[in-house]
Amino acid sequence: MKKIIYTLTVSCLFLACNAVEKEPDYSKMTDAERLEAATKMARETIMVDGHVDLPYRMKVGGFTLQREILDVSERTDGGNFDYVRSKEGGLDAPFMSIYIPSGYQERGGAKALADSLILMTERLANTWPDKFAMAYSPDDIENNFKDGKISLPMGMENGAALEDDLNNVTYFHQRGIRYVTLTHGTDNLIGDSSYDTTATHGGLSEYGKQVVKTMNEVGIMVDISHVSDNTFYDVLEITQVPVIASHSSARHFTPGFERNMGDEMITALAENQGVIMINFGGSFIDSAYQQGANEVREHLVNWLAENELSRNDPEAKAYIETYTAANNPFPNVQKVADHIDHVVALAGIDYVGLGSDFDGVGDSLPTGLKDVSMYPNLIAELLKRGYSQSDIEKICYQNIFRVWREVERFASS
Repeated sequence: MKKIIYTLTVSCLFLACNAVEKEPDYSKMTDAERLEAATKMARETIMVDGHVDLPYRMKVGGFTLQREILDVSERTDGGNFDYVRSKEGGLDAPFMSIYIPSGYQERGGAKALADSLILMTERLANTWPDKFAMAYSPDDIENNFKDGKISLPMGMENGAALEDDLNNVTYFHQRGIRYVTLTHGTDNLIGDSSYDTTATHGGLSEYGKQVVKTMNEVGIMVDISHVSDNTFYDVLEITQVPVIASHSSARHFTPGFERNMGDEMITALAENQGVIMINFGGSFIDSAYQQGANEVREHLVNWLAENELSRNDPEAKAYIETYTAANNPFPNVQKVADHIDHVVALAGIDYVGLGSDFDGVGDSLPTGLKDVSMYPNLIAELLKRGYSQSDIEKICYQNIFRVWREVERFASS
């Protein structure tokens, strides 16, 4: 009997060791092999992106509820997002940004705009139900993933749409909003913005403190992207659940750019059990980008004027493409991986995710991450740096799911 038990024990240990050793050493693969592995991983793993600005792209493209919807069920010529490219890149759950420009808080109509953008997003799912589906929870995303559909969870960018009525927190939760970015380009009724030097409230306003508490109670994640440092720390004082930065990067690489998060803030966010979701925009990931882009832009403006051409002229298009390629101001995918590395070094693998800001940062996106088909390039770079498949799964969805489920749990209790 002892011999049988011993044999079984040895067999189990052998199987366990083989299971541990099963994952290949991605760092020793060729670039082509690693990209193939990364593409497979991206397509077989749920991938959540914290911020994609498709709804506002539809709005500025002239779409209204009465007109034909932008057909993102097929490959589109413009923009960074559509169904085909999402499938190629393995994106399963882009948070649709219900973006409210700051001007609406002055002239009114913020809530009405939010409602219209929510209806546009819902219409995507209703128009192509075989490809898109709304998602209001991690469970919804998991079920949609099994069905091969791209989930459309929604986050509202700029709490100005709450106006001055706490009841709107519940209203927007019922409409499907699952995070609210408290501010945007300027201070609002809730708190101070990272882009505004006015410091209207010195952080959160008294109303803003009630908004954060109510979001906790209702089950909406608090998003601290766009807020000032003082507002961020006020949020951490008040919130009873983890918070997120849906599309921010590390200030370490962009000194003085308050829109990104400083090291102490990232550490504090991790202590709160929250997640920073890395923004891919050029000015977010590389402080040298803006200067380089400005120099290229100035040269092209002067060249067009000297040659009496417009940007749409064939000769101009060819020159712009050639000159930009030769004087490439854009950062690359490695820079985005540097930000992920930095967060992991500061706080650990459990506190970082992806928040591209696709369709929201114009043409500033890095080489290798120009649209949603290119996530495998980033995953391949992370694999090259020694990240495991379990690490990739945390970055792609497990970290944000953990926060989201904790917010749900607290609200239900």
